[in-house]
Amino acid sequence: MPADVFHAVVTLPLDDARKIIAATMAEGEARKLQPLTVVVLDAGGNVVSMDRADGAGMMRTEVALGKARAALGIGIDSGTIGARNQGRDAFLAAVAVASGGTFVPVPGGVLVLDARKRMIGAVGVSGDASDQDAACAVAGIEAAGLAAGLDAAG
Repeated sequence: MPADVFHAVVTLPLDDARKIIAATMAEGEARKLQPLTVVVLDAGGNVVSMDRADGAGMMRTEVALGKARAALGIGIDSGTIGARNQGRDAFLAAVAVASGGTFVPVPGGVLVLDARKRMIGAVGVSGDASDQDAACAVAGIEAAGLAAGLDAAG
């Protein structure tokens, strides 16, 4: 008899990730932004889903992933990480090296929170100005009925 395969705990279901992506892309279209790429990670940093608009640049997937990983890895949105660490180049470089180069501390990486304000994942968006990327991520998360972990104060 074959051994059971144990399933991982699901913190951010695929259905929710797809809703986030669809709403994020729709927000980008409504704002008439450049083509967006959206990556949704679960709490363990695994890619749940990703999508890129027609015409998105070839590095947008890696940048979106790096923004989401930065937010999830530090526990605050990626824009706040960059803002709080201006002038701390050695720290940012060390984290970039520790993450294997997948750490992008600019706006566009936003935490996904549950009703108890716990991180259940992160969204990374790349394609337009970073502040616009972040705004689209927030719109996507909220459209899926979840809370966005974004420090508006920076």
